[in-house]
Amino acid sequence: MNDEAPGPKRRGDALKRAGSPADKPGTRKPPVTIPRLLAATLLLPIATAVAEPGYYVVPAYDVAGERSVDLRYWTVKPNGMPAIVWPEVGFGAGVNSRWYTEVYASWVGSWDEGTRLGSLDWQNDVLLTQGEWPFDLALHTTLHASRVHADGDLLEFGPALQTDVGRTQLNANVFFERDLGGQRVRRTRLQYQWQAKYRWRSGWHLGVQGFGEVGVWDDVSARAQQSHRAGPVVSSTRLLGEGRALKVDAAVLKGSTFARQGTMFSLRARYVFR
Repeated sequence: MNDEAPGPKRRGDALKRAGSPADKPGTRKPPVTIPRLLAATLLLPIATAVAEPGYYVVPAYDVAGERSVDLRYWTVKPNGMPAIVWPEVGFGAGVNSRWYTEVYASWVGSWDEGTRLGSLDWQNDVLLTQGEWPFDLALHTTLHASRVHADGDLLEFGPALQTDVGRTQLNANVFFERDLGGQRVRRTRLQYQWQAKYRWRSGWHLGVQGFGEVGVWDDVSARAQQSHRAGPVVSSTRLLGEGRALKVDAAVLKGSTFARQGTMFSLRARYVFR
């Protein structure tokens, strides 16, 4: 989507050491231990068996006529454990002044063991207001069709709000995620997203963003079982002429994911054209 609008795997060697640092002179890699290998084995099923953590903020504004090729790459690195990676690729379109739709495929895995197809996804965002209120309001939905046999499909839905205070764009989203099948008990979980980005200069936005999952919507989890993370985000737009542009967003978040402390990195590149 157009965040400049005014107003609002590569497979590695399977036997590499899990979570080892890059080779450096004088740096000794930590040994492979049974606890580390066990942790690496257990973490990936946890990641695929529950909701994927939110990693980019859903905006709310008009992108009529805009189409985009969407490349995404994001990682979650729990403290003391190997990183999980999610590469994704998709195609999106602003169907009209109120409706944006995108289909994308999501892989999941690790740097060492490679990735596998995790889900096929269909996102739709429908603007409910267009200037009538002090903020823009959209209804967001994403259908996650799981490719993992034990997991059922998921439906994510909820309001996305956006407004501007001077040169600062503010976003606040509250999403519900409903299990649609599989071997899990069907529940509806609650997530949130927020962001504040300052229009620093032409083509550059600087800001902070945050995400969280608090558990079942009507019976939130204990604090230790919730996930909350936040950190800086940088957005850049390079105009290529004739209605084309390259848009890049990158963020580094600290906090908890899957109720484990660690670091999340996200990178999203969109080639936009009309």
